[in-house]
Amino acid sequence: MRVHVVGNVCVDTTFRLERFPQPGETLNASDHADGLGGKGANQAVAAARTGADVRFRAAIGNDAAGTWIRQQLSRDLDAGHLTTLPLPSDRSTIMVDARGENLIVTGAACAAAFDPLADFGFASSIERGDIMVMQGNLRPDATTACLRAARGAGAMTIFNPSPLAAGHVPDLSAVSLAIVNAGEATQLTGAGDADTAARDLIRQGAGAAIVTLGAHGCLVAGGKGRIDRIAAPRVAVVDTSGAGDVFCGCLAGCLAAGIDLTAAARIAVHAAAISVGRAGTLGSCPDRREMKMLMETTEAKTA
Repeated sequence: MRVHVVGNVCVDTTFRLERFPQPGETLNASDHADGLGGKGANQAVAAARTGADVRFRAAIGNDAAGTWIRQQLSRDLDAGHLTTLPLPSDRSTIMVDARGENLIVTGAACAAAFDPLADFGFASSIERGDIMVMQGNLRPDATTACLRAARGAGAMTIFNPSPLAAGHVPDLSAVSLAIVNAGEATQLTGAGDADTAARDLIRQGAGAAIVTLGAHGCLVAGGKGRIDRIAAPRVAVVDTSGAGDVFCGCLAGCLAAGIDLTAAARIAVHAAAISVGRAGTLGSCPDRREMKMLMETTEAKTA
């Protein structure tokens, strides 16, 4: 199976502080660095590191940052499917405190203008049995159109609707698997507990749903009402930014390798646990050797 990831890519600038600043307050960071980021890019790279054949589609600007982004992506996957727009490349500022919690602000001109279906080679490249992964960074209408096109072509569609668009309820009718965190699950369903929220997401149209629960792992809800709970290993948290993207990308890559959903979620939980023990967003993602080991050892324990 081929994994198509459609979303955004940006330059991440991460600042490390003891605590977050109050309104109007200026704090000096103990460290700062630039890195590749964006939920789409993070998930695409995580999927590629599982060994999956990944095609990543996103928009970059016609500037030096866009050239740098293309070069960085080329280390992990084919960057030939990026679209260049006459705009500044997208950027994110990430603040990480001493507990590993983060605050993120993104400038997303390229993501807002990107229309994947305008590339006539996109829809025709999706084949029956492929997997398509999307997030909430593109315009809702573009996201819905892509999901419908992929589902119509016979692909499995994975939707991680983060960030949630204000005032917009995502259309899950063309979604094979919805992946949300606990806060997003409550926002989308109004349910106070993850079990009910997962079932509500299925009632809204998703074929299956996963609710990620941070240090408590995740729960997997299938279309027949079964719910599997997966615990996360205990780790010392350094930085939680990007952990959800590692989970989503790893999961997609495992599914493409023929691993069943529950076992794939278990592997993805362990991959995310590795990432929160490291600094950075994409920089914290397990490498190919680590992913291979996780896929072999974690799956073996569940066989």
